[in-house]
Amino acid sequence: MSYSRDYASQEPSRADIDAGRGWQLVEFGAPWCPHCSAAQSVLKDWLDVHEMPHLKIEDGKGRPAGRSFKVTLWPTVILLRDGQEVARVVRPRGDGDLAVFGHALQG
Repeated sequence: MSYSRDYASQEPSRADIDAGRGWQLVEFGAPWCPHCSAAQSVLKDWLDVHEMPHLKIEDGKGRPAGRSFKVTLWPTVILLRDGQEVARVVRPRGDGDLAVFGHALQG
């Protein structure tokens, strides 16, 4: 599983996210958000190279997963390894914005 075009039909619990093994990219946003739409090609291109699970979670007021990660702006993209946050990017616009993820994968 790699790039997910659609948001998850059911929001996973924080415990489910934390239980993930290996690398995974978690994206918080909303389908109507222009910043989220603009980031999709950058995320897809990055995931085409760094294949890993992409968990796309629709966020909003009162949504527990986003609140547990202290998400305040969309999209917020978080790189996890074995359920632990390694790096975070808010509102990526280009490949350079995701360079922090590449550095984290090498470290």
